[in-house]
Amino acid sequence: MALRLSRTFSTLTLLLTSLATPTVFAHAHLQHQYPAADAAVDAAPQALTLNFSEGIEPRFSGVSVTDEKQQPVALGAVKRNEKDPTQMIVPMAAPLTAGNYTVKWHVVSVDGHKTEGSYRFSVK
Repeated sequence: MALRLSRTFSTLTLLLTSLATPTVFAHAHLQHQYPAADAAVDAAPQALTLNFSEGIEPRFSGVSVTDEKQQPVALGAVKRNEKDPTQMIVPMAAPLTAGNYTVKWHVVSVDGHKTEGSYRFSVK
């Protein structure tokens, strides 16, 4: 009887722990961006817009952009949209010329988890 009760308790504990796990391992994942990943845009964007799955901390988040020669592109200060804590806005310091660009980003979500990634787009 004690063994059966112990197994039931263990199973219940495992079930409850697995239900709480998604909250514990939450991270801000990139959901969509402008320019979109692998997009070929006709006009150079004035800013990059990155939307995440949860709120971000702009002080601990950043973006770098390089051209096809791996040269850095000048960017303005990263800021969070005042009305949407999940959106990061990165102004371009100067218009991009035609070519391929790589965006590397890292963010710290409001719950303290860090994520990073990259994507590419091109300007026609």
